[in-house]
Amino acid sequence: MKIVIVGSGYVGLVTGACFSEVGIDVVCVDIDHKKIKNLKKGIIPIYEPGLEHMIKRNMSKERLAFSTSLADTISDAEAIFISVGTPPDEDGSADLKHVLAVARECGKHMEDYKLIVTKSTVPVGTSEKVKQVVQQELDERGLKIKFDVASNPEFLKEGAAIEDFMKPDRIVVGTESKRAEELLDRLYQPFTLNGHPIIFMDVVSAEMTKYAANSMLATKISFINDIANLCEIVGADINNVRKGIGSDSRIGAKFIYPGIGYGGSCFPKDVKALIRTASENSYELQVLKAVESVNQYQKTLMFKKISRHFNGELKGKVIAIWGLSFKPKTDDMREAPSLEIITSLLDAGAIVKAYDPEAMDEAKHYFEDRIMYCPDKYDALIDADCLAVLTEWPEFRVPNFNIVKRLMNEFTLFDGRNIYSAKEIYSLGFNYECIGVKKVKKKSTNKILKLVV
Repeated sequence: MKIVIVGSGYVGLVTGACFSEVGIDVVCVDIDHKKIKNLKKGIIPIYEPGLEHMIKRNMSKERLAFSTSLADTISDAEAIFISVGTPPDEDGSADLKHVLAVARECGKHMEDYKLIVTKSTVPVGTSEKVKQVVQQELDERGLKIKFDVASNPEFLKEGAAIEDFMKPDRIVVGTESKRAEELLDRLYQPFTLNGHPIIFMDVVSAEMTKYAANSMLATKISFINDIANLCEIVGADINNVRKGIGSDSRIGAKFIYPGIGYGGSCFPKDVKALIRTASENSYELQVLKAVESVNQYQKTLMFKKISRHFNGELKGKVIAIWGLSFKPKTDDMREAPSLEIITSLLDAGAIVKAYDPEAMDEAKHYFEDRIMYCPDKYDALIDADCLAVLTEWPEFRVPNFNIVKRLMNEFTLFDGRNIYSAKEIYSLGFNYECIGVKKVKKKSTNKILKLVV
């Protein structure tokens, strides 16, 4: 069985690698010649644990190949997966020009039945547009070729994408014909043998499922952040509140960790797109508008805490930043809270020294030489007036605080992900602020503590 995956970004590469891992012949197509040239050399454009090794292994077994031409690869493929980007337009709607360009290419070059599958995150109704474009191209060629369009949204978590694909919670497929359903059922059989369910539904429902799922998760995040902000005001501890509500099976413990807002390529874009879809259908998604509003506020919270600590006088202050990516185990900085926080610090005249295990090169695309890029987490602390933890990378969880105190000018720690115990940090002589816990004023001065150390 052979499939073609158009788009060699995050979703396309993970999908291609995992399908080839179970013995399916896969060709990943992308119009970016440099990217394809590098992939043929084993140079992977993104960081995802396990992906590079899997790609190289399947390339060596000749189950995974790369090309810049859909026309050269479509003839013997049973299915073509569209996995290109759908960036948001200014109005929040998803830009479908790349998706429809692939559909147009399929119509121009297919000679027999093909199943065209939208894997990209696309608004409700996109599959119908894809079908119309393909049919238009076939009509212009004067050909009557049967084809199907299906929806197969991805549910991959960056940092755990391989595990998510190989052992999925569920596989959602929207089809309009028995032929398409049987083909996709056969394609996914290796992933369902251990009981992982494949759920077949109509195409429109499959498209909606993707947006509804991400919007629900975003809602849980904004809800707990809103409650965390109230906890700080009234003196409650969000860590206790989270445990109290998370033990309720109807709520669950996942996605109710307070922080500095969600980011990445999915949640912000998908929430905006679903709000836009509702608006286009004369309906207002009031809950999701609030979700988006809370998230935007949450991204400003860390800067406000830092500014308040220094009485608004940030010019010349050295701020150490641990974590730049929007979450651990990825180098993705799209919509990352760090972008807004660091920009606000720079605008206020602060000096920013940053470290991230994977996102340093990515950060240079955003900040160029406006910040200092440090080779390790401790280097970022030298002469720092405070430390702000923005991403909960594992290596930040148990630092050597004796080294931390020896390097910093002032022992002040802002924990944007609540990864430390306030009691422990206070006992070490730090000023400490996290999310959703009322700040406790210390009696000791940093100057005295530093002399003791």
